[in-house]
Amino acid sequence: MKDTFKHQGLRQQLVNTLKNKGITDVNVLKTIGNIPRHLFMDSSFLDHAYQDKAFPIAADQTISQPYTVAFQTELLQLNRDAKILEIGTGSGYQTAVLCELGVKVFSIERQLELFKKTSKFLPKLGYRPKKLIFGDGYKGMPEEAPFDGIIVTAGAPFVPTPLLSQLNIGGRLVIPVGDQVQTMTLFVRKGPKEFEKHEFGEFRFVPLLEDKN
Repeated sequence: MKDTFKHQGLRQQLVNTLKNKGITDVNVLKTIGNIPRHLFMDSSFLDHAYQDKAFPIAADQTISQPYTVAFQTELLQLNRDAKILEIGTGSGYQTAVLCELGVKVFSIERQLELFKKTSKFLPKLGYRPKKLIFGDGYKGMPEEAPFDGIIVTAGAPFVPTPLLSQLNIGGRLVIPVGDQVQTMTLFVRKGPKEFEKHEFGEFRFVPLLEDKN
């Protein structure tokens, strides 16, 4: 499957849409404009790949709405070479956005089908996360902590304590919190036990799955 001039033109239209919706980070916008989102989607949705909408992928999951991807990424306030943990690799689109921005990406996926597929797919596009594992996102990745930022790409009914503890001082956790509808929430670690909390309105995500074993 190719990335044609048509696809590139549609991406620029999407970038303009995101600008109009309030995304201001130039690097994030450039990255959305660079990445061929249609390659991350089921062929039946290809005609809609550059609409600002979420679409189904395998394992009853979704590829997030581009605005949501841009909004969460912007909240991280990324510096190049930052160490970032992603909870919920999914299709790999958000992973690709982070890789394109030049950060060190560590990612966890709970769905084995998606983990296997995305592990093989991302390198084909030239995106190589530092570490991609099949595991429980609620536990984070303690062996690689601390992180400069953590991004959760599924709706969490509560904020997992391990994720907060795996942040660097000054690190940022971006997480949608809630059951049916989530509130986009940012935690900034100010000290060993001190966190600053900010809320940014309602979003809808598939649920963050926990390993009950």
